[in-house]
Parts: sequence; C-alpha cells; structure tokens
Amino acid sequence: MPDSDTPAEAVATPDNIALEGGSYEIIRARLKSQGEELSKRLGKLNDLRRNVFGSIPLSLLRAERITTEHNCVPRDMVPVGKNHFLFGYNVHFGLKSEIRLSDVFAVYEYREGGFHAAVPDLLKAGQFEADFKSLYKYYKNTKFVKFSFIGPFLFMVFRVGKQVSDIKTFKWLAKDDHLTYVGNRSDHEFSFPKQYECDWQRTHRDFHRDGAHPHISIEDRLFVSCTDGRFIAKVEDNTESGKGIYFEPVAHEDQTLDDAEIFYANIGNLILLKIRPFQEKRFRYFVFNSKLKTLEKIDALEHSCVRLPEDQGIIFSDGYYLQTGALKRFDTNKTEMLFERLVASNNGEDYLYVFYNRMLGDYVLMSYNLITQTVENPILCNGFSLFQ
Repeated sequence: MPDSDTPAEAVATPDNIALEGGSYEIIRARLKSQGEELSKRLGKLNDLRRNVFGSIPLSLLRAERITTEHNCVPRDMVPVGKNHFLFGYNVHFGLKSEIRLSDVFAVYEYREGGFHAAVPDLLKAGQFEADFKSLYKYYKNTKFVKFSFIGPFLFMVFRVGKQVSDIKTFKWLAKDDHLTYVGNRSDHEFSFPKQYECDWQRTHRDFHRDGAHPHISIEDRLFVSCTDGRFIAKVEDNTESGKGIYFEPVAHEDQTLDDAEIFYANIGNLILLKIRPFQEKRFRYFVFNSKLKTLEKIDALEHSCVRLPEDQGIIFSDGYYLQTGALKRFDTNKTEMLFERLVASNNGEDYLYVFYNRMLGDYVLMSYNLITQTVENPILCNGFSLFQ
C-alpha cells in the first residue's frame, strides 16, 4: 500500500482531456482576437503615417502603343532628358546588305500623355554612324540587346556572338537633353552588379559527423547529407537516425559525405544552401529558417539573391522570403534572371528591384514596401523608364 503522504499521480480522464482542450481553445481565441485588434491598430497607424509623409501606390496609369517603321522585336527603352526617349529593337531584313540607324533605334517625345515620333537628332554624330555601320558589316549576327546608364554615361549594348558575354558597346555622355558620343572602346566598363549579397562558405571535413547516418553540421543549426541515395536535411545532430525535415533523391546512391559540394551562407535567421550532389551538373538551392525549422527549395537562387532592406529577408526574380518565414512566389515563367539594379524611392519605404534576362531581354520589376513587408505583383516588360 502506498504511504498516505505520497501524492497520487494525476490520471488522464475524459473530463481532464476535455478541460485541457477547452483551455487551449480559449487561449487560442483570445490570441486571435488580440492579433486582429493589433492588426487594425497598426493599419490605422500606417494610414496616419501615409497622410503625414505621403505615399504613392504602384498602379498602371495607361498603355501606349509605339508604331515603328518596320515590324520589329522590341528590346529596350531609355529616357534622355525630361521628355525624350530612345527605343531599341531588332528587325529581320533577310538579304538586306546595309542596316541603318532607323532600323535599330527610334526617338520619341513624350507629351500630352502619349509618345510622338521625333527627329532623331539625339544620335547625330558622324563617328557614331561610322562605328555603327562597321559593327553590322564585320559582325554578321549583330543584335541590339539593351541600354544601360552607368553614372552619367549611356551604353548601347550589342551582342555579336552566340554567347551573352560576346558584346560590343557604344558609349555616350548624357547631359540634360543631349547625348555626346564618346566611343566604342568601353566594353569592359559595362557589367552587372554582384549577384549574391552573401558570402558562400564551403563545408569540409571539420563539418562532418560520423555515424550510422553521417551528416554535415552547418553552424550546429542544420545537418545535411547526400548519402543513402537522397539529400536529407535534419534539425537534430543525430547520426543514428535517418529521419529529417526534407528529403530529395540524388542521382548516385553510393556517394559519401566528401563527394557532394555543399556551400552555405548566413543571413540572420536564414541559412542559404547551395548543393551539388556527386556528378550532377547543376546546383540545388534551399533556404532554411532556423526559427521555424523549415526548409524551402528555391530554384531562382541559382542566378541571383539580394537582401531586403533592414535585413528583413531576401528577394529573387520570382519571389521573396522574409526572416519571419513568409514565402511568396510569383508565376512569372521567367528564368535565368540576373539582378540589374535597385532603385530606392524618396519616401524611404519603397524599393524597386530590377531583374533582367540577358538572352531574351526580359525585365521583371518587383516593388517592395518596407512597412508592409510585401511585394506588389511583378511588372514584366521589354524595357522601362523612371520618372521623377
């Protein structure tokens, strides 16, 4: 018989279980109600802030059709001064022996809410016309690909070979409403910014943990391997178990820890993974959230990854991932997009991220708001210009 002073163990009964369940529902309802009230108050505060500091929402004002002399494939546009625009395109003429400036460029003036053809005096430069003719004469597959402003200089970029890196450029000095031709020897000055705002670190033997199911320790927060015929991610340093939070098959089942190439980068709560299993051609890209213990595969990270302001997360060509774990993907159907530039608004809360495909000339414009921590629906286009 147990001693009378010994406390009796709690016995789970249907009444106790129902009571615990009811308490959980009450607490959950209270938290939900308080969360909704807090959200309403934050919304009112944000409305007051907008009234004081001003905010311009992203919206489509109108669509305008540009009519060129010939049927063409549009590639890019750029503003020059306050009211003039250069449009660049490619026209296929078959057996035509000579390409004129008007076959590649057009100048328009923007007034009264529309584009009107203008006299192409902007490009009047004897040496430029000679260089332009020589380019199309000696490089048979020449195609115009884009405009690019780097400081006060405007670059006209042409692809002259099969590779996107086979380029020739014409350089102009832009001042007010005028362009002054500089020359065609500045190909090395044209480049894209750094595509990854993080430092990739490669794992090595010091990261290895041996056992029945060996793995690689990443900051003691994530444990990965490509053994046993699969890529596995675990949140526990347990080499006796093959269980994890994410699995994916690999091409070669008999590889060891040393065979896979594994890189990682730290961004706050996030760990970016760059992994190429043994003898596979492409890397796989993942984002691990150490707070939520979740792993997401994001293919767009193969080409670029940019940090959001105040380290709120990362943005890529088809979505963004926040430190809070919020992941948003857009069905843009655009691939191989490079980060081209970031434009910050004067109000300090809106940021425009520009991604570009070098082969097709496609742009993806993504507007991120620092306060709401959201991205508007991306704008897909062949070229764009920014107004004051």
